[in-house]
Amino acid sequence: MKIVIAEKPDQAAKLAAPFSFTKKTGYFEVKANSYFPNGALITWAIGHLCELKTPEEYNPTWKKWKLETLPIIPDRFEYKVSKSKYKQFNIIKNLVKRPDIQEIIIGGDAGREGELIIRTILRVCGVNKPMKRLWISSLTENSVKNGFSNLLPEAKTKDIYFEALSRSCADWLIGINTSRLYTVLLKKNGVKDVFSIGRVQTPTLALIVNREHEISKFKPEPFWEVEAAFNFAGKILKAKWHKNNISRVSEEKQAVAIANFCLNKEVEITSINKETKEYAPPLLFNLSALQATANKSYKFSPQKTLDILQKLYLKGLVSYPRSDSQFLTSEEAKTLPTILDNLSKIERYKNLLPAPKNSIMNNKRYVNEKKVTDHHAIIMTEQLPNFAKLSMEEANIYDLVARQIIAAHYNNAIFSYTTIHSLVDKRAEFISKGKEQLEEGWRKVIYQAKDSSADVGEMLPLLHENELGIVVQASVKNGETQPPNRYSEGNLITLMKTAGKHLEDAELEKVLSKTEGLGTEATRAGIIGTLKDRNYIEIKKNQVFATTKGMLLIEALGESILTSPSMTAKWEQRLSAIGEGNASPQAFMEQVKKLTYKLITDANDREQMWAFDQKEVEEISANNPYHKKYKKEKTAVGNCILCNGSIIDHGTFYGCSNYKAANCKFSVSKKILSKTISQANMRKLLATGETGIIKGFKKGQKTFNAHLIWDEKDHKVNFKFPQ
Repeated sequence: MKIVIAEKPDQAAKLAAPFSFTKKTGYFEVKANSYFPNGALITWAIGHLCELKTPEEYNPTWKKWKLETLPIIPDRFEYKVSKSKYKQFNIIKNLVKRPDIQEIIIGGDAGREGELIIRTILRVCGVNKPMKRLWISSLTENSVKNGFSNLLPEAKTKDIYFEALSRSCADWLIGINTSRLYTVLLKKNGVKDVFSIGRVQTPTLALIVNREHEISKFKPEPFWEVEAAFNFAGKILKAKWHKNNISRVSEEKQAVAIANFCLNKEVEITSINKETKEYAPPLLFNLSALQATANKSYKFSPQKTLDILQKLYLKGLVSYPRSDSQFLTSEEAKTLPTILDNLSKIERYKNLLPAPKNSIMNNKRYVNEKKVTDHHAIIMTEQLPNFAKLSMEEANIYDLVARQIIAAHYNNAIFSYTTIHSLVDKRAEFISKGKEQLEEGWRKVIYQAKDSSADVGEMLPLLHENELGIVVQASVKNGETQPPNRYSEGNLITLMKTAGKHLEDAELEKVLSKTEGLGTEATRAGIIGTLKDRNYIEIKKNQVFATTKGMLLIEALGESILTSPSMTAKWEQRLSAIGEGNASPQAFMEQVKKLTYKLITDANDREQMWAFDQKEVEEISANNPYHKKYKKEKTAVGNCILCNGSIIDHGTFYGCSNYKAANCKFSVSKKILSKTISQANMRKLLATGETGIIKGFKKGQKTFNAHLIWDEKDHKVNFKFPQ
């Protein structure tokens, strides 16, 4: 019998759906069929069931954050089961160890992370049985059946497991050591907070902080422009003054003088240039492009878009969401005519379908096998959505994907651009720009996506070269130079994807361009979430702001490799080679260990140059959530019943302050049978031996109300039930 291990419960349900099965606790039992002649079991992880051990689990002396313990480098990286996921882990462990299970099918998401999750579980289980790999890009019935008919040898995907494992361990090494290093060094300098540092999150933060500095250093400068209206025998032409293609002047009096000079003067058309431009439909979506579009259209955060897309994927409505490709193979392109035919039955797409082109099979803008790696662009599946059963957010994301595919089957949008040059009194040069849409093309489908280069000017009157007219109006318009725009979350995704542009090293820039910049399609949204959670950035009205804490960290790091995309570029170069089977994971990890030593030396040298603003230091320390939590936990709620010491609220329990000095054993958990014991009730218990009645204790399926009383004999709390 075979066992399939999926990455998530919903995914497992989709893998079982094409077959006759019985649902058991933690798995599905599939009856014998042509795909599984002896039947099969389909179980699931809950994302990362296992995680890398913490430093103190390798060595107790590594628990305290001290410079003397750095660098922390385990002899061998080990995984443990996540605390809240033991139940499902034990189900998987017992199933894979059954003697009748002869083969394991890795059924996680078809990518590096899915490979790491499932193989790590099997490693912790200590199981070594023959394995195969299910590799599919959608969860429709046809795709699932086809996948089980064409399982890959496990050796085919083993290298991407080594790549993911190397990335995970290397990130652990750098993150653990540098986070502790800078937290301790900054504390020595008066900054009382915890600082998290990461290979991807820190260079991303540096890009945001750099923009913050650009904005704060920006000094607006006033400028003036001259606008005029010309009358050519009743035809009015609006125009703007310029000299050598520069329309702005720095002094108001100069602009006023130009306007006064031109008024009522003769104007002549010196040249009329017409140009036709065609705009091809946009490329198909990969995850980053979809996240940026959803942020612009609906203000969805990148994480929210990914979460919604994942739901649509698990419902079998779209293909694999974490794709980094914007291209299809010919196999996927073959399915699109049927998919579009299905969509034409839905009311919102009836006026768009059938599309002008019934196939994009031979269009290399969309179909290019060489540019598809693990996954193709995000597309809809042949399964029709029921919009009535989708949330509005799910419908919006599905609609973006659908319209992108429909637009690819439309013709180019065509515009005619007209530029008119004119001369007032044979001296003052003016320019007018206009446009006219000749063919709507794909813009009928993606109405909100307007090409910026297509949105200039307006319709101009029909005029001829050398035609003469009169200046009937000349006015001065004032303005002010603007600072750089803040990034939106959508911009930030694009910024991370194109971080190679921020490198001076051409070779490394090529690497980052090839590997899609900082992070991966799967991790960028999470990185932005981490920056928010660490209080390094704030999002206000979809704009990204660097906080005082974020800015101080980047100041402390200075011109470090930790703030530059170059380290990520070098790592991705090596990791990619590991994934292709062309480099050694062991050699890579040895280099990372050497880098860890160097970063510690560099930080100690850099500390000598620190000179922080004292107000910023005090602000960060005052807003430190760990500091607030510590203060809250030290609240005294009354005198100890056993020794008359102070009973302290420690956050998760009430305990005596004399537990060390007098070995006092008084301790009461703050949460008993799902009810939090308030400080007020604890005070009452200490003073009278009994709390007020507490409603809502839960045991199994039962709920009850009771007092808590102190049992003098057993020195613990018991329940007292109301009469």
